[in-house]
Amino acid sequence: MDQMSHQAMGYDRAITMFSPDGRLLQVEYAKKTVKQGSTAIGMVCKDGVLLVTDKRIVSKLVVTGAIEKIWQIDDHVGVTASGILSDARVLIENAQVKAQQHRVTYNNEIDILSVVKDICQLKQICTQSGGLRPFGVSLLVAGVDETGPVLFETDPIGIYFRYKAAAIGEGEVEVEQILEKEYKDDMSLEEGLRLALKALSKSLGKGFKTERVDAAYISVKDKKFRKLGRKDIDKANKGGK
Repeated sequence: MDQMSHQAMGYDRAITMFSPDGRLLQVEYAKKTVKQGSTAIGMVCKDGVLLVTDKRIVSKLVVTGAIEKIWQIDDHVGVTASGILSDARVLIENAQVKAQQHRVTYNNEIDILSVVKDICQLKQICTQSGGLRPFGVSLLVAGVDETGPVLFETDPIGIYFRYKAAAIGEGEVEVEQILEKEYKDDMSLEEGLRLALKALSKSLGKGFKTERVDAAYISVKDKKFRKLGRKDIDKANKGGK
């Protein structure tokens, strides 16, 4: 049964309705929304974990410094998103509250997997409750805890996987091809940033400019979330010279 006949029979009208061949069409539409989102890259390095994303500047009149595509959840956790960013904001603000509640209750930092599971729990609820729609966003959650630097990807249905390096958004296929060929376990954060910029540049083509890049990292040394400035990104784009 093809997609048009599914639509004609109404199988895509409710998130709780399976099609005869076992598909949730609303979930598939949400995944397509993510594919249309701006490209985001996450990478685990020997000295930390890195997030790099495309700000996708839509107008020359936009203040590029005001565009935020990477958010801090706690001192040791960061996240970036692709898809509907207003959906991402709801998930991120919920995760921020959970992280602070954990810190106040237990007097220590929350582990990254707990953050991911909580985000995915909220996503999953929206796939089996009438009157709701799936979150149209995928997240890359990066951080450093007692296990070391870690990176997780979550999809709209609430599934998560742990990665060494991952990409989401419109450039996912092109970026992952480069990562699979050139990523190494012993890369430093500096080397990882250069590789991420190279992959983003090839994905965006002539449209690539460092001013449309947002980047952040959490180092193993102090477990602190830090945004990278334009000078750092420009330097990495020039090969560290």
